[in-house]
Parts: sequence; C-alpha cells; structure tokens
Amino acid sequence: METADPQVLVKIIRNALSGKGAHVGVASAFAGLDWKLAAARPERAAHSVFQLLRHMIYWQDWVVKWLDGQNPAVARHASAGWPTETGPANAKDWERTVRRFRAGLKELNRRIGGPDLLAKPGRKTRLEMLHAIASHNSYHAGQVVILRRMLGAWPPPSGGLTW
Repeated sequence: METADPQVLVKIIRNALSGKGAHVGVASAFAGLDWKLAAARPERAAHSVFQLLRHMIYWQDWVVKWLDGQNPAVARHASAGWPTETGPANAKDWERTVRRFRAGLKELNRRIGGPDLLAKPGRKTRLEMLHAIASHNSYHAGQVVILRRMLGAWPPPSGGLTW
C-alpha cells in the first residue's frame, strides 16, 4: 500500500479546518454579528450562537492540547463542553470570544505542519484528530448559519452562501 503524499494531506486538512470548498469559512460564520443577537435563542433552538462558539472553542483548545502531547481530561458528560451563559456580557466580550476562536484555528493550522500527520500518539492519529475537530467545527458552523438566518442576520458583511 502506498502512503499518501504528506502535502496532499496537509492541504486536505487545512481546507477542512477552514471550510474552504465546502461552505462559508468557519471563521467568517461569526463576522458582523451583533453581540446581542449572538445571545438570542430562537424558539426551540437548543443553543445561542454564543454558546455554539464557546463550545467550539472548548473542543479546539482540547485538541490543541492533545496535539501538543498533553493528556487533556475527557469530559465525563457532554454538558462540560457547553457554557451556561447564553450570551456575552457585552460587545467587547463577544469580540474577544470570536478572536479566541480564530486564534484557536490558527493554532490548529500551525500544528498541521508539525510531526507526521499519521503518527499515532494515542488511540488516534494526528490526522484523525485534526479531521475530527474540522468536522466538529463544520457541523456547528452550519448550526450558526441556520440560527443567523432565523435571526435575520445572514449573510455576514463579507458575503456567504445563501442558496
């Protein structure tokens, strides 16, 4: 069996982390959203945009630690990865949270070029873990888009897929 070209794997995982070629950029899903709308929870919605963003940050941080060779504790219950606050305290808190998410994406991207993507430091390879967080972010970014549409706040100022 032939081993995949490492550069192809890097390109695939970078595209997956960004959403490139599949949907609006993951980092762009939060652009231009008012902090008060980020706290809104339309009827029957399980979470606010803010809660989704904080959940995504929680797991990005977890994966970065794992990729760095740490052994982060796995949450005993799913609720541990979700914030109890429905929204940011103010506009600065919202902006800080969005910046933290984007910084986490940059940290993940930095680790793509690190040790062999097929190295298996645990039960999963580095590639599998990067793919898992990219899929996780993609899933929740889709939820963010749906919530923003429900709130009349889509597309973001930079544009986005509307069909």
